[in-house]
Amino acid sequence: MIDAATIRAWWSHRQGLDGSLLGKKPAEVLERSGWARSVGGVGPYMTLHARAGTSRTAADEAVARLEIHELPSARGCTYVVPAEDFALALKVGQDFAAAPMKVATKLGVTIKEIDKLCGAVLKALTDGPLDPEGIRERVGKAARSLGEEGKKKGVSTTLPLALGRLQAEGEIRRVPTSGRLDQQRYRYTLWRPNPLSGFNLSVDEAFSALASKFFRWIGPASLAEFQWFSGLGVKAAKIAIEPLQLVPLEEGGSLILFAADREELLAWKAPAKPSYVLVSSLDSISALRRDFQSLLEPADVKRASFAEMAKAPGAALMDLPNHAILDRGRLVGLWDFDAEANEIVWISFAGQAKALANAVKATGSYVRDQLGDARSFSLDSPQSRRPRLEALRRAKNR
Repeated sequence: MIDAATIRAWWSHRQGLDGSLLGKKPAEVLERSGWARSVGGVGPYMTLHARAGTSRTAADEAVARLEIHELPSARGCTYVVPAEDFALALKVGQDFAAAPMKVATKLGVTIKEIDKLCGAVLKALTDGPLDPEGIRERVGKAARSLGEEGKKKGVSTTLPLALGRLQAEGEIRRVPTSGRLDQQRYRYTLWRPNPLSGFNLSVDEAFSALASKFFRWIGPASLAEFQWFSGLGVKAAKIAIEPLQLVPLEEGGSLILFAADREELLAWKAPAKPSYVLVSSLDSISALRRDFQSLLEPADVKRASFAEMAKAPGAALMDLPNHAILDRGRLVGLWDFDAEANEIVWISFAGQAKALANAVKATGSYVRDQLGDARSFSLDSPQSRRPRLEALRRAKNR
């Protein structure tokens, strides 16, 4: 039997949250720990800083050099991925990217119409990057409004249909207007050479390649967790992992991993000394499996402070209510940034060790001096965050 604390520490080790990735380049960090979920918040920056000490400037420079890039990918969601995975990320996201077109056809939009619009967009971008309004002006009548009915269904014009398809096909890419990953204002530019050029994996082969990466990033994990990450159905997920010859961590258990990784884990010893690290609410250690309960000690789930943060019974939780504080993979606290007071507000479930206070202080300096704020997602703001901050302060003062 492998105890829960060892598995948590192993996940932390595989994720590079144990200091083993300090000083590594952003692409190397993402190759090891997995694609960083990107929703217009600080997730990608925190992913890199927590593992490698990466500055915001270094992360932005890696984006500018196309060493890493934000792409529509698994489940149709956006991730920041390393260059070696650009083609794979696009491939596994293509079916999901086509979903808006299925809605649009019911509004009278035809494939031929979008083909023509795609051609107009590519022509418009030949002179350089443009924002959506600039593209709209260039393509003229090739793009049209879908009226009130389209707004109700989330497809107000035909232009996003063309932009989404061209991104999924690797013909164009989005470039952050400010060069930063924690905002959602973009320009679009031609992508030459197309990263999918010469990529010959079939859809099934691509998802098997994704499964291989997933279980390297975060194994042991369950089939259901890979299914959620990939967006596949049960049957397709089983087909994807079949070539990998994964083995159960324990007989009869749901957690599976590569046989060689299992042998390494069985012989591995978890660190005895605490190691505190502050990560985002969408860090890969929990977001890849969409499960942070396994990072908690059972007693912590029942804490009144945690229940207040979560606003739901612990057994029903899937997403972190705040950013997280970890110790060797164990969730030992929560934090958020008060942009008005210019400070981190946090609570701990595991005492107030000096090393923990130092980790909070260092992260506070990083957020304050380099990021300016620590939004969880694009619509998160200092104003909307106030209830979360007040709940953290109440919990800490008990």
